[in-house]
Amino acid sequence: MEEKSRQSKDTIIIGLAIFAMFFGAGSLLFPPYLGMTSGTSWTIGFICFYIVDLVLAFVTVIALIRGTGKMSGITGIIGKIPSTIINTAVLVCIGPLFIVPRSSATTYEMAIIPVLPNFNPVVFSIIFFGIAWVMAVRRSKLVDLIGKYLTPIMVVTLVILIFVGVTNPVGTVVAPATDSVIRDGILAGYQAMDVLGALTVAIVVIGTVSERGYTEKNVQVSIAAKACIVAGTLLFLIYCGLTYLGASASGVYDITTMNQAGLLVAITTQLLGESGMALLGVIVAAASLTTAIGVSSAVATYFEGLSGQKLSYNTCITIIMIFSTVVSNFGLSAIISLAVPVLSVVYPTVITLIILSFLRGKIYNVNAYKGAALVSFIISICTVASSYGAPITFIQKLPLVAYGFEWLIPTVIGGAIGSLIKKNSEIPANADEGY
Repeated sequence: MEEKSRQSKDTIIIGLAIFAMFFGAGSLLFPPYLGMTSGTSWTIGFICFYIVDLVLAFVTVIALIRGTGKMSGITGIIGKIPSTIINTAVLVCIGPLFIVPRSSATTYEMAIIPVLPNFNPVVFSIIFFGIAWVMAVRRSKLVDLIGKYLTPIMVVTLVILIFVGVTNPVGTVVAPATDSVIRDGILAGYQAMDVLGALTVAIVVIGTVSERGYTEKNVQVSIAAKACIVAGTLLFLIYCGLTYLGASASGVYDITTMNQAGLLVAITTQLLGESGMALLGVIVAAASLTTAIGVSSAVATYFEGLSGQKLSYNTCITIIMIFSTVVSNFGLSAIISLAVPVLSVVYPTVITLIILSFLRGKIYNVNAYKGAALVSFIISICTVASSYGAPITFIQKLPLVAYGFEWLIPTVIGGAIGSLIKKNSEIPANADEGY
């Protein structure tokens, strides 16, 4: 009985920490904007966003913990070198290149500028990442810091904002401003980057579960699954509320002049007045800090292992924080714009390998995995090139292109063709080795 009570308590704390690590800058930015563009179809856009963003993210966490607890447990099947390249590319994207600097840029534009418009952005980024560094180097206390302290503050403030917005809507929900609500929801799910972030969240979770004395694999998976349910329920309710806030503003603001950060600032100001900006500042700062700390910690852990401990965890954290400080000063819009093509290339291949990781006991031909991954990567490259004007016309003729899944059918075909290739077809015993 006492053991079950301890597990329940740990599950809740870990679940709150997972919630906080997933609920970052993108979680604040994309749902309201999606709601505004989707208008009366906001529920459809929200469901697409939630599935692509969070459902796949939780599947990723469980897939990793069921396996080795390392990213190579998902990507190692295609070979050590390709696996290392993909893992490193993903972690650079979600670490110092996009998610971590975006956290600081979001906090500056949404929490600082409305209150202190002349505050120097360079000085702010140094302060932000200085705080994040101090908390991130306390690796053993990371989940407790996030789960016990930062998350409750963030949840309470978000509930206040959403409650006011639901009981006193900003305006009337109007017809969609786009004819591609489903695709917009999917793309918003990509941009939130939680599937990629899940690869790092799982590293933190598996380390925490082990440190708390749970060494049996089935117990680890059980605790992680229950913790994901806790986090998923909270995220569903809050994402839904934020999307509705945006939908209620669909007839109030002009989509052509309003960006993601400006929309949430405008909604908060209209709902709660100037004093509401202090509340928004708390939400943004807490969400951004938890994301920056959690992601940086996991990325540093990965590179510490990849270097064979030649680079210490603290050294890696310091490098990540310094690099992120520089990138954050390019501004939020620039970071988001740069992220779209990169994520459109990386996401399909990672999603393919995540799904295939659940079929290890059913598909034994390694070429099936390699064929699927290769085709998803090629189609993704062609799609991005086509969107920038390259004469690759066949992309628009692929099935599901209207929904952003033009890579799906070719990937299945690639896997099927790969399964017919028998040379060196057995899955190697060391397929999951690596970081």
